[in-house]
Amino acid sequence: MDPKTSAHVDTFAADHLPPADEWPDLLFDLPGLDYPDRLNCSAELLDRTVERFGTDRPAFRTPDGTVMTYGELRDLVDRIAWVLTEDLGMVPGNRVLLRGPTTPTLAACWLAVLRAGGVAVTVLAQQRAAELATIASIARIGHALCDARALDDLVRADVPGLRITAYGGEGADDLLRLAEDRPGPFRPVDTAADDVALIAFTSGTTGRPKGCMHLHRDVLAVADTFSRHVLRPEPDDVFAGSPPLGFTFGLGGLVLFPLRAGASALLLEQAGPKQLLPALAAHRVSVLFTAPTAYRVMLDHLDGQDLSALRRCVSAGENLPVATWHAWHERTGLRIINGIGATELLHIFVSAADDAIRPGTTGLPVPGWQARVVDEDGAEVPDGQPGLLAVRGPVGCRYLADPRQREYVQHGWNLTGDTYVRDADGYFRYVARADDMIISSGYNIAGPEVEDALLRHPEVAEAAVVGRPDELRGAVVVAYVVRREGSALTEDALRAFMRAELAPHKCPRLLTFLPELPRTATGKLQRFRLREGEAGAGSGPPGRE
Repeated sequence: MDPKTSAHVDTFAADHLPPADEWPDLLFDLPGLDYPDRLNCSAELLDRTVERFGTDRPAFRTPDGTVMTYGELRDLVDRIAWVLTEDLGMVPGNRVLLRGPTTPTLAACWLAVLRAGGVAVTVLAQQRAAELATIASIARIGHALCDARALDDLVRADVPGLRITAYGGEGADDLLRLAEDRPGPFRPVDTAADDVALIAFTSGTTGRPKGCMHLHRDVLAVADTFSRHVLRPEPDDVFAGSPPLGFTFGLGGLVLFPLRAGASALLLEQAGPKQLLPALAAHRVSVLFTAPTAYRVMLDHLDGQDLSALRRCVSAGENLPVATWHAWHERTGLRIINGIGATELLHIFVSAADDAIRPGTTGLPVPGWQARVVDEDGAEVPDGQPGLLAVRGPVGCRYLADPRQREYVQHGWNLTGDTYVRDADGYFRYVARADDMIISSGYNIAGPEVEDALLRHPEVAEAAVVGRPDELRGAVVVAYVVRREGSALTEDALRAFMRAELAPHKCPRLLTFLPELPRTATGKLQRFRLREGEAGAGSGPPGRE
């Protein structure tokens, strides 16, 4: 980012981008990716869409039947932007933490932060105080907009200097009450296309979250590649899905793609498979984003559900088993669009739709992207031979002040950490994760992060966490714990402790106490024995929730 052209007054994000020689190669050859130098993606998603379709089209829907039009959404976004800048003192470049369940207000806050030139940092409503404190520290966050129902852990995080403004509450200082008194419209800040727009955090294999910085042009690029060329939405589509806006999978599927197409999205606070399926029928949803786990669960509850409006089903977040693809197709007649994306690259970069789908494969490089399979030295391997997936396109990995940048980007390519095989026709087939990341029900869970939380208990001496294959979830988190000498720590007590430390999806589903962890003669932990259940002599069966 050129500091001479940036609109950011607070230059923290730009100052902590990786050095230019550590960036991946970027591709903008695809027509439609030649963005102007000055670009505010909030203005593009709202103002340009209103110019094309008018103010009266539905933008967001809620389960109770409420509809927010594009005109109403833009008005709310403008008013929140006024509050941010006039009442709260936010200046362009400030990072603003956003926290709450998936609602139109949370989406409006995200758009308002970018409209005002800020950097949006959307976190999960389930994340606990320690996790929030770490994110706030890494990103140097000074402002937070938080759903009043999700304040507790954010307050407990006790982030120095953090100004928290609630929305949806009772007080006169509630964000929405303040917004009622602000004028509109708000002129979008004249940001540069390469100003940082958002920081999305993803768990790292070392346990410390990685902040992935994405630019204003990146936000549009994922909509102008995967969405435009593979998903191909229509203005009358109704989107819905299970991933929250704290996941870039959900941000794209529920905000970026529908707004870019002039369509609408049904935003669900509770979006588990049992809530999702009846919502699809009741609201005539036509485009669905969710993980393979949800498709597997919904298969057992399809009877009596009217899915006649559904025409697009997208799966990402974990590998889609071929049996799940065929079972869904047989029951619904719909072909699931499989895909692989990454927080580092914002959204999906390998996929296929319609007649191009080959069940059992992830698909082809999305138009605008390139992909190949390489060895550990970065050399391309022959078709049919497994290797590391390497991709490049209009979006690339840019970690926030993190030396792992040099691991993810090598030789100009982004290495996703997945083992893949490419066949002779150019289709990419998933083999396995190349690292110790556990993918459970679409969530990326770093084993070391869970281990760190276990070790925060005063009676835990050692801990090791691995993933174990699970038919329903893809994998489950399994923890092996060595108690301190003399400790009588129980499984129930340790589970209660973990629930207070981590988001629920990160807490171990299987927990075993061992007298010692299996190690080599040199002291190296033998994780392969734990993955295979060879926990050591004398260990009992894993405890279950």
